[in-house]
Amino acid sequence: METIATPQMWGIFFVFVVIATVIDLKALSAKGASRVSVREALGWTVLWIALSMAFAGWLWWHLLGTSGPEVAREKTFEFLTGYLIEKSLSVDNIFVFLMLFSYFAVPPELQRRTLVYGVFGAIVLRIVMILIGAWLIAEFHWIIYVFGLFLLATGIKMLVFAGDEPDLGKNPALLFIRRHLPLTPGFEGERFWVVSDSVRRYTPLFVVLIMIAVTDIVFAVDSIPAIFAITDDPFIVMTSNIFAVLGLRALYFVLADMAGRFHLLSYGLAVILMFIGVKMLIIDYYKIPVFLALGVVIGLLCASIVASLLIKPRSHS
Repeated sequence: METIATPQMWGIFFVFVVIATVIDLKALSAKGASRVSVREALGWTVLWIALSMAFAGWLWWHLLGTSGPEVAREKTFEFLTGYLIEKSLSVDNIFVFLMLFSYFAVPPELQRRTLVYGVFGAIVLRIVMILIGAWLIAEFHWIIYVFGLFLLATGIKMLVFAGDEPDLGKNPALLFIRRHLPLTPGFEGERFWVVSDSVRRYTPLFVVLIMIAVTDIVFAVDSIPAIFAITDDPFIVMTSNIFAVLGLRALYFVLADMAGRFHLLSYGLAVILMFIGVKMLIIDYYKIPVFLALGVVIGLLCASIVASLLIKPRSHS
């Protein structure tokens, strides 16, 4: 599969990911168990978005000198579209995290560490799945249609069930964990397990971490095909995904107190998935321009956010 990236570009990007992850982990260990303020989370969120936009600017500048203005413009639009789609889908992911923390009554000061490791796991998972997806599309072109149908079906399902809150108590993964692992009755600080009487017992925080990992897998299955509908360049796929995921932890704390204000966002995300699915299904007959796809995604997101602010959620009696 062709890519605009040189080995040096891949190397620089992965060094950046490692450094960014280490900084996040060091910042965590320096503060210990403490509640993340909205101001701090907003600062991190702005920083990650600024770094993503700086990367887009560097990508355009680099390709302008090496491949010409047309390639530079196309690949930069692909990155921005992919980044926006992944960022949008991560918002839905955040709402699931919020439900998990609420369900297990995780104190705010204990949420930071769980999210850091959860996001780190998401990065590793997406790298593996992107490599597999790129190989599948390169070897079996028809897999594009499978991805397209999957995204279309997922979007329709999300549209039908938008607004319904899942019953976490009946989640198969949670039931399996409770049935097979010895659990402590309560939290043990930031620890994921404790050993007593030579028996390792897992805390509710460990259960939340596993549930976050399961959620990451489910959302990666949706988001990875979506980005391949925008571009088949592994470098653009990888960078747009990872940049979107890196800001997930900070974005959670920004949106945690505002989740109820965006009650119609799921409808917008559902239509986005349906649009991307159709785009993938017709790719051999008509290739929707990247700038047009970017405009559609931005328009749908803005429409669902504005509608959420203007239309009050229905009260459940």
